[in-house]
Amino acid sequence: MSTRHILLGLLATGPTHGYDLKRRHDERFPQARPLAYGQVYTTLQRLVRDGLAEIEETGSHGGPERTAYRRTDAGRRELADWAGSVTPPAPFVTNEIFTKVVVAILSDGDPAAYLAAQRAAHMKRMRELTAVKSAPGAELATVLSADYALAHLDADLRWMATTADRLTTLTAEVDTT
Repeated sequence: MSTRHILLGLLATGPTHGYDLKRRHDERFPQARPLAYGQVYTTLQRLVRDGLAEIEETGSHGGPERTAYRRTDAGRRELADWAGSVTPPAPFVTNEIFTKVVVAILSDGDPAAYLAAQRAAHMKRMRELTAVKSAPGAELATVLSADYALAHLDADLRWMATTADRLTTLTAEVDTT
């Protein structure tokens, strides 16, 4: 996920300061990895350095001093290019779960037990996400992000079932290579 592009997108509604950008991020992407304040301010400094954003004003207005930022025309073009570009599918087919299965085989571990434990963790997370999206008053952004995560978890579960069915063959292949 590109924090710089997220912040440029959040700045599309007008000048604002880092605290509000963090708050807007959490509202717009409720199931996303939390964005740290330090990451927001560091990214804003880089956007200014790269000419994609600029300081609108710095003032306290009766509270703590804050700096408001706004997008530049270059930032607007950068965001449009990024948002319009196709995200390439993952270039590698190996993932951490598969790696752990192979490592369990190589190290005389129990890949079946690992897959069962991973399946339980996936099922627990799917129940949590289902509760989040089913909560009364859940916003559409929350429902859609939960649906996205649920679809990926479901795909992982199907892959784990297929792998569990083929563990004997996989173990033989890994042991002989």
